Amino acid sequence: MSIPPEALFLAPDFEGTLQQRIQHTVVNGILSGRLRPGEKLPSSRRLAQHLGVSRITVTFAYGELVADDYIVARGRSGYFVSRSAPQRARFEPPAPHGERPVDWTRAIGQRYSGQVLPDKPADWRSYEYPFIYGQADETLFDHRNWRLCSLQTLGRREIPFVTADFFERDDPELVKFIAMHTLPRRGILARPEEILVTLGAQNALWLAAQVLLTQRRTAVMEEPGYPGLRAILNHTRCNLIRVPVDSEGLRIEALPDGVDVVFTTPSHHCPTNVTMPLERRRALLDFAAERDCMVVEDDYEFEISFASRPVPALKSLDRDGRVVYIGSFSKSLFPGLRLGYVVAAEPLVRELRALRATVLRHPPGQIQRTVASFLSLGHYDAMVARMSQVFARRRAAMRRAIRDCGLPLAGDTQGGSSFWMRAPDGVDVRALAERLRGASVLIEPGHVFFGAPDAPRGFYRLAYSSIDEERIAEGIRLIARAL
Repeated sequence: MSIPPEALFLAPDFEGTLQQRIQHTVVNGILSGRLRPGEKLPSSRRLAQHLGVSRITVTFAYGELVADDYIVARGRSGYFVSRSAPQRARFEPPAPHGERPVDWTRAIGQRYSGQVLPDKPADWRSYEYPFIYGQADETLFDHRNWRLCSLQTLGRREIPFVTADFFERDDPELVKFIAMHTLPRRGILARPEEILVTLGAQNALWLAAQVLLTQRRTAVMEEPGYPGLRAILNHTRCNLIRVPVDSEGLRIEALPDGVDVVFTTPSHHCPTNVTMPLERRRALLDFAAERDCMVVEDDYEFEISFASRPVPALKSLDRDGRVVYIGSFSKSLFPGLRLGYVVAAEPLVRELRALRATVLRHPPGQIQRTVASFLSLGHYDAMVARMSQVFARRRAAMRRAIRDCGLPLAGDTQGGSSFWMRAPDGVDVRALAERLRGASVLIEPGHVFFGAPDAPRGFYRLAYSSIDEERIAEGIRLIARAL
């Protein structure tokens, strides 16, 4: 039996090249049972005419399907659905409601939902003025060289390595580059035994909190501070104390006695972006030594600095091994990468590695080796330099627009990728954000960065990492008009 071309159509919600969309159409038809073994497919010419694509595109798609044994080619007879093509398992779905449904209020022993976290719209690219933090501008990404490094990783020489199980170990090439190139830029010297690769900074913070804290220990985080960290610390059920920040970061004199772990973002405080000066960093280390506590330093975005001379990392000043340093490639490469690292004393890294092994063994070897290649060939540093130049121009454009429109800053910065803003008294920024969405403007309400139940509603964050410089001024004017 022949399958008419009209039975095949390109799914509008499937992303990919035309060839991949044709393959998806045929594969989906076979797996769903619409296209049965032995049936003849339309010729490449007829299908190309029906779909409005070139014949060579259909021919290439058919070739890939033949290679995967979804279809077979029979000389001049054409293409047929393979009789040995993969088949989707068939089963009768259970009734939607049994006689004794689960009581989820009793079955769930621990709840992890309900945390107040930033709203990250999945369709943020559809907005004309996306002042949203943490998203990548694909125009700044070095796609060509990343693709070449990925292909190299999948080559015959590398494939035995990347397909192997590392057990609890990491890619030695990536660890070597972090130790010899990345960390020295922050004044940090570390041995491979003191470095652990993680699935981004979030995973690193979770590992550190799990190992360093118990229900009987006390942790300090900044107020306002990173919402993801607050969620992690709440899950540990430790005694959590929020310490305010000022124009120089975490206030050391406000730190209480009896602290076990201090979590801080000294280079670019989250979310105000203020930088902790050298004197206060030394004061924090003195406090940790006197109280015999640990300090977890989240050094996200350290590459994006417009100051002439970045302040040394806390870890570089640490002589007792009290600082746990956390870095990330997700901010500087792209957020979907989810790759970071921890630098700490060897006894602590040993425990972090053991905990990681019980949860996910290790980050994917292919990703680790691709990043190692991208770093070692110099592509990463070149891309970060270009990003810094673009971000500096965007920051200047946003700074001018904010000044021209008379919007009040809540804090200024010499780096990072965002501004921390304060709305006029009486303005609930959550309502403002909803109103601005109707004008295709995205801003981030600031209440999520505060842990107190009566969190202030008048702060918001404006990021410029994913908005074109030409659109910044008009977007700021729309915000000012809405206010």
